[in-house]
Amino acid sequence: MKVLLDIKDHKALHLLEVLKSLPYVRTKQLTEEKALLLEEVREAAEEMKLIQEGKKQARNADDFLNEL
Repeated sequence: MKVLLDIKDHKALHLLEVLKSLPYVRTKQLTEEKALLLEEVREAAEEMKLIQEGKKQARNADDFLNEL
C-alpha cells in the first residue's frame, strides 16, 4: 500500500525517523516539484470524476486551448 502524507516541515523529521525505524516501511521523500505535480494530477482526476458524475460542467475544448 502506498500512502502520501502532507506534514508540516517542523514535524516531518521526527515522523520520518519513526517510520524509518519500522522494518516493514520504506520511505522516499519527494521534491517540492514532484509533490506539486502529484497534487495537480490528483485535483485533475477529481475534477474529471465530478464531470463524469454530472456534478460539474465540462469546459469547451476551444476555450481551454485558447487559455493556454
